Order: sequence, then structure tokens, then C-alpha cells
Amino acid sequence: MKTALICGISGQDGAYLSRFLLAKNYRVIGTSRDVELANWSSLKKLGIFENVNLVSMSPVDFRSVLQVFSEYIPDEVYYLAGQSSVALSFEQPVETIQSIVLGTLNMLEACKMSHKKIKLYNAGSSECFGDINETRANEATSFSPQSPYAVGKSTSYWLVANYRASYNIFACTGILFNHESPLRPIRFVTQKIVKTAHRIANGSDEKLILGRLDIVRDWGWAPDYVEAMWLMLQQQKPEDLVIATGESNSLEQFVDEVFKYYKLNWKDYVIQDEKYFRPSELKISKANPSLAIKKINWKAKKGLKEIVILMCESLLDQEKIFSEISK
Repeated sequence: MKTALICGISGQDGAYLSRFLLAKNYRVIGTSRDVELANWSSLKKLGIFENVNLVSMSPVDFRSVLQVFSEYIPDEVYYLAGQSSVALSFEQPVETIQSIVLGTLNMLEACKMSHKKIKLYNAGSSECFGDINETRANEATSFSPQSPYAVGKSTSYWLVANYRASYNIFACTGILFNHESPLRPIRFVTQKIVKTAHRIANGSDEKLILGRLDIVRDWGWAPDYVEAMWLMLQQQKPEDLVIATGESNSLEQFVDEVFKYYKLNWKDYVIQDEKYFRPSELKISKANPSLAIKKINWKAKKGLKEIVILMCESLLDQEKIFSEISK
């Protein structure tokens, strides 16, 4: 039985990755800065809370990291922790960059010091590429970060590349484009759109207030993407890969698909407000994931319409469960 250490297990990706690895008979160790105070709703929703081992660890404290590595001696480490909201990174730039960069550095140092050959996956981001217009970003595309979050992710990418070359560590970065699911927190715009439209369809007279609608993103399905993380660590040679669907759509298209699901015209309910515009906005994000298809035989299974339907249906399922409990 292999042991996987997941840093950031309480988030969307950490929860889906846990379920994926448990199905492959891994022993899953999940970390949080404070296990007693952490929110484990994602693990509970997936029905796996009782199947993972949870331990307190602060990624920015090297002694804390080393203690966990020494106690559990993982075969694979997935570093998914750190502040993950682009919008929030403008309000909390220091915490964002520190949590991403110092956390990654401590993971690498712990791997370097371990007597065991540990494989490390680092969560990268398409935000690192910045605004490259209609160009489809691949592994050779230069970085041009436009937010504190993207600066942190770009730095962590180069740290992984440096340690891999300098110390022969099996470490790689998955440069993931946007990937959604019902486990997304409400601060993410996709979840905000779905939940607000759901309430409107059920009689609410509120409006959906958004920033730019012309931004373009490559949206994938989170459960597909955690498989790519695992596949990257099963290779003989570590390699950084772009993980995406290869299809991009505007936020307006996303909004339209959600309101269509509820048989509503989004133009009757959506208001744009400049206060939701970011200081620096990545307008167009497109990807070329062909190397992932070639190297790890991975391809996204779901596109925008399927993702919207799954997220909307999830809210209906939750209502049914609540209704049954309330009877």
C-alpha cells in the first residue's frame, strides 16, 4: 500500500484526489494547519471523511513539515495548499505569495532531506501565462503573471524546476487551467453564478452581480484533473505538463448555459458592476494540452455544457436530500 500526503486536502482538488487515491488502495494522509478547526465539508460530501488520516501541519513552518514527513514517510506528496483565489490575492498579496512559495520550498527541502525517494506534485496555474490573447499556451509558453497569486505560482514552478535539476528530485508541476465542481467555494465566480441562478429559479428576486463578462477561460471538470495529477507521478521521468480541455469559452457563455438550464434569460437577471473588476485582469486564457495526451495518455472528458449541468444538478440533489431529512 502506497502512502500519499495531500497538503490542502480540505479543498476541491484535495477532496477529489483523496477519493481517487482511496479507490486505488492508497493510505491517504491529509494536512491542515489546524485539524480541529478545519472545515471538512468537502470530504464529508464525498463520503470519505472517515477513510483519511488527518494531521495538523503548517506548510510555511519547516519543522512542522519535516515532522509529518518523518512520521508518515510518504511515497507521493501532492502540494495543493496555499491561498487559491486570484481576486483575494490582490487584497492579501503577502499571505498569498508566502503560502504558495514558502510552502513549495519546504516541500522540496523535505523531499531532498528524505532518505526515501519521494515523488512531489506541485499545483501550478494557467494564471502564470498572463494575457497571451488568442495564443494557446503550452509547456514552452513564457510566463507573464498578472496577479499576486500568479506571481506566487510562477515562483513555485521555477523552484520545482530548480530542485529537480539540482538535486535529482522527482518533482513536477501540473499547469492546470480552470477546473470546476460542486465543491467550489462560493467565492469562485462559477459557483456564485450557479447558486444565484438556482435561487432566482426558485423565486428569489435578487440579481446576479458580476464583473467582466468578456473574459475567456478553459473550464474543465475537477474530478478529471486529479487523475492527471496522479498520472504525472506514475511516469519514469518527472515532467511539467499543461492540463486543460483545449476549449475556451467566455464568462458570458458560462452564465448563459447556467440560466438556460433553469429556462431563464440571463440578461433579465445579471448586472455588471465595476467594483468587481480586478486591478489587472487576465482577459483570454487558451490551452494546448497535446503533450499531456501524448505523455500520460490523459484527456479531459467533460466540456462546458456538461460541467454546468453537473453543477446545477448537484444543487437539486442537495435539496432532495435536505427535503428527505426534514420529513
